[in-house]
Amino acid sequence: MPGLARPAFDRAAPAPVEPARLRDPASQTMDQQTSQPMRSTADLAASLDLPADAVVPYGRNKAKLDHRLASESGGRAKVVLVTAVNPTPFGEGKTVHTIGLSMALCRLGERAVPTLRQPSMGPIFGTKGGGTGGGGSQLRPSDEINLHLTGDFHAVAAANNLLAAAVDTSLLLDNPHKLDPERISWRRVVDVNDRALRQIRTGLGGPKNGIPRDTGFDITSASEVMAILALSTDLADLRARLGRIQVGVDYSGRSVTAEDLGCAGAMAAVMRDALDPTLVQTSDGTPALVHAGPFANIAHGNCSVIADRIAARFADFVVTEAGFGADMGAEKYVHVKHPVSGLTPDVAVVVTTVRAMKVHSGDFKARVKGKPAPELERVDPEAVERGCANLEAHLENLTRFGMPAVVAINRFPTDDPSELDRIRERARAAGAAAVVDSEVFARGSEGGLDLAEAVREVACSGSSRIDPVYTPEMRPLEKLEALARTVYGANAVSLSAEAAEQLGAIEAQGFGELPLCMAKTQYSLSHDPKLRGRPRDFEFPVREIRVQAGAGFLVPIAGAMQTMPGMGRTPSYRQIDIDSNGGITGL
Repeated sequence: MPGLARPAFDRAAPAPVEPARLRDPASQTMDQQTSQPMRSTADLAASLDLPADAVVPYGRNKAKLDHRLASESGGRAKVVLVTAVNPTPFGEGKTVHTIGLSMALCRLGERAVPTLRQPSMGPIFGTKGGGTGGGGSQLRPSDEINLHLTGDFHAVAAANNLLAAAVDTSLLLDNPHKLDPERISWRRVVDVNDRALRQIRTGLGGPKNGIPRDTGFDITSASEVMAILALSTDLADLRARLGRIQVGVDYSGRSVTAEDLGCAGAMAAVMRDALDPTLVQTSDGTPALVHAGPFANIAHGNCSVIADRIAARFADFVVTEAGFGADMGAEKYVHVKHPVSGLTPDVAVVVTTVRAMKVHSGDFKARVKGKPAPELERVDPEAVERGCANLEAHLENLTRFGMPAVVAINRFPTDDPSELDRIRERARAAGAAAVVDSEVFARGSEGGLDLAEAVREVACSGSSRIDPVYTPEMRPLEKLEALARTVYGANAVSLSAEAAEQLGAIEAQGFGELPLCMAKTQYSLSHDPKLRGRPRDFEFPVREIRVQAGAGFLVPIAGAMQTMPGMGRTPSYRQIDIDSNGGITGL
């Protein structure tokens, strides 16, 4: 690619979203909830001065960007890592703030590009609903991003399941690699919450249908192929990582890989176009990148390395989202993503709410009949203060990781000034570089200007670094103990008999230096979603440890965490429909 100049974005301040348009969003399509018309793909690409041969339009308002843009040299953007406290089941506005903050920085005259993961249809149809922000701070075209976008999720699932079919075919047809059917670890995936598929038996119905064995499904976001997509730096790296995938072991305990099965090349062919991130836009019509979709509670929870690197080349600020709390996505950015991307966050933004602090006090239920508990609207500054222990833990963890932090209080109309004051006081005392009220949902970029000013000031202070809590040379159990004690607050780690056996095999096979990608609940610093606030001195149980050699990490599974979620009693799919014009409502 030729060298590129970087003209500034259009400095004209976009009109804020009309609050009246936000009063009844369920009856509107998501893109009807903002008053700004969408920019064309050509106009959007031109605002970043992208070379024409690097942009592949997908319809009118989105495009694929050639992943090779990430390998070109470019400017050094400031990196903003957006994280949060441990959320309530309804989320605390982290995605909204990633989008709204980027728009606000653009209003201040900066070139800011948010990089976000593509939403999974599991939570879209499950509990959380759409994952493209909301109100005045959305990604657009929201309906398309929330559903199929450019087909990357389908490519991940197809490549994953192609390998699963290759495993069972090889097992049936003479088993040339001597795979032990009892120790095949590769599972199938589907992008729907379907608990009935967690444990299944395949190969039933006679000898022509395969060798009967126990296996299961994970959700697509938990696939190692998804992690590989998010962490690959180019096509050669993608191809090599796919080849290293371990599908199981033979009767002697030797690892059997996708390369051994001769399947990695075909998987790479399926994944080729998925390596290119997708260019979309914000509510203000500023560019945004969407790529990959690993969950943070059962995967590494960050947008792709390629998307971040492209944004860093063409923008002054990269605003990237790390899933769930700083004990999850931000920790995994430090230990899993940063060693690959090399992009050190200049500042972290911790999103919190009065509602979350009340839940973390332990005095309130998070929800009643699928909705936020009405008691959470009762003014209770003492409960807020008790819950701030959770916020303090996340601020301490970010300081430990080497990142200065700005706290963004996502304001709700029911918040009382006395409750907001408690959060400000406790956050400043815990070392926050700044604490700012934010209204990017209700007022879009205008509601995030104070936050953008604070983030810009801290990011330009030059005080950030990366300090991992463990090193590659440490043994896996030592890494587990470092995470559990230092980040989560446990006093010990306990391994099930299965996990202890797996850990011995992991070290014997030479995977001991890999980092960890913890699978645990997002609702608590601990393994137990019922332990709110800041639990201490608990035992952290690990029941299973999976090897993801292609992605380049180990996956310890803690407590009752599942890699295939299930539907609840009031799933979101019940409110999703299409209108007479074909618009999708209820997302």
